[in-house]
Amino acid sequence: MGIEAPLVLVVDDDDAVRSALAFALHAEGFCVRSYASSAGLLAEPIPGQNCLLITDYRMPEVDGLELIERLRDSKPDLPVILISGLVNRALRGRAAQLGVSAVLEKPLSGPGLVETIQHIFHGSA
Repeated sequence: MGIEAPLVLVVDDDDAVRSALAFALHAEGFCVRSYASSAGLLAEPIPGQNCLLITDYRMPEVDGLELIERLRDSKPDLPVILISGLVNRALRGRAAQLGVSAVLEKPLSGPGLVETIQHIFHGSA
């Protein structure tokens, strides 16, 4: 009986970014579900374990921080990586208040993102 690959939920309104992330993560062995909007993610059940969310900050209607706020009631322990083209102290502070695991600046480097995800799932020894 094998260990199931972690599920990574990707939410980004930019088709190219979302597709590139999904492709790269799948190539690294992760199961990936991707969504073009926060509403798309919120409309589906989210597993309770072995799951991580990567969300863009700036999106129409419901931005990444609001998405995280909405999920915290039902999924308080869901690990989250917030991505943004412009990371500043205020964004990092708000993300920390919401329990975000990491804030990464776009463009993302493949190895850096994968290492961050592995650290979240496996921690440091």
